[in-house]
Amino acid sequence: MPPETRNIPFTALGGVFEQDDIDAALKVMQAAAEAGGNFFPLPEETEFQQAFAAHEGAAHAVAVNACGTALDACMMVLGIGPGDEVITTPLTFVCTATCASALGAKVVFADIDPVTLCLDPRQARGKITGRTKAIIPVHFAGLAADIDAFEAITRETGVPVIYDAAHAVGTTYKGRSVGGAGLASCYSFQSNKNITTLGEGGAITTDDAEFAENVRQKKTFGYVYGAQLRVASVGFNYRMTKPQLAVGITQLAKAGRLIADKLAAMQKMQALLGDVDGVVLPGGIEEGHGAHLYIIRTPGIDRSAVAACLKEKFHVGTAHHYPIVWTWEAFAGLDYESRGCDCAVEASEHAVSLPVFAHSTDDDLRYIADALGSTVSELS
Repeated sequence: MPPETRNIPFTALGGVFEQDDIDAALKVMQAAAEAGGNFFPLPEETEFQQAFAAHEGAAHAVAVNACGTALDACMMVLGIGPGDEVITTPLTFVCTATCASALGAKVVFADIDPVTLCLDPRQARGKITGRTKAIIPVHFAGLAADIDAFEAITRETGVPVIYDAAHAVGTTYKGRSVGGAGLASCYSFQSNKNITTLGEGGAITTDDAEFAENVRQKKTFGYVYGAQLRVASVGFNYRMTKPQLAVGITQLAKAGRLIADKLAAMQKMQALLGDVDGVVLPGGIEEGHGAHLYIIRTPGIDRSAVAACLKEKFHVGTAHHYPIVWTWEAFAGLDYESRGCDCAVEASEHAVSLPVFAHSTDDDLRYIADALGSTVSELS
């Protein structure tokens, strides 16, 4: 039993805002408020994109207003539509799949690796048909998917891989940043991520210059900038704003420190929970992990019971990452395949995200560990 009652919520802000972030946003807003001021042009966009591409090990980065719109743009550039199929994991945020559904494609769910919780390349390979137009693995919770195996699939079949890297700022795979993997990677800077651009934001990274230009057009009304402005294709307004970009620059500058602090907290939690029976710890909590989420599993105990006990008895907040995608009511009217995803379903039923953050104190971590141990013992 924890020695004292604490209140440890699962906060909506995953990263840290500091004075330099506030100053960056204020500087942009103050300049816009002056006579003749405006929120255009966007030199911050070029600076942020170059810095983000370098940070994530890619040749190009395109800033957008969300990871969802990043995925939308990539799907549109690939020409995905009715009659096509897109393979992805069912253990993810819903937009990983709905980006394809919104274009009329069929979503084909393949199972996860039971240890990493990432899309299993062998399962994905088994779902490929002549209609498959893309595979979308997720670097789940900050742990890289099996990039080598997915690259082998693309070489064998020609099916492009677009990574959902919403959890993966700073993630590495075999010592390499993941942003240059596959055809492209789609990132999120939403509030609960380790870096956030004022609540929403995203980016696409790629080593393919033509693909980068095409998604750049999609996110800006189809514009091609040059001596004469052209509208070369049908596009949308998926741009980030000037204040968001300014804050993105300051957030990115400290990303390494913030991720290292959060990973250190996760490693402490690993040690604290190492002897707790009935708890499966997350894998890969080591150098190279993007430290987005700390997710434990409690086989044999329903996650809702664990979450309720932690909240009601110990005032420890949790989150569920994630309900299986096809269980959302929107999928009742969509075309999808869900055969053979038993590992994903089981993981979802027992997955509990604990409130482990960069700002977590050692006392908080010990309290959470003790509370979880007592909860599992009580419910077993």
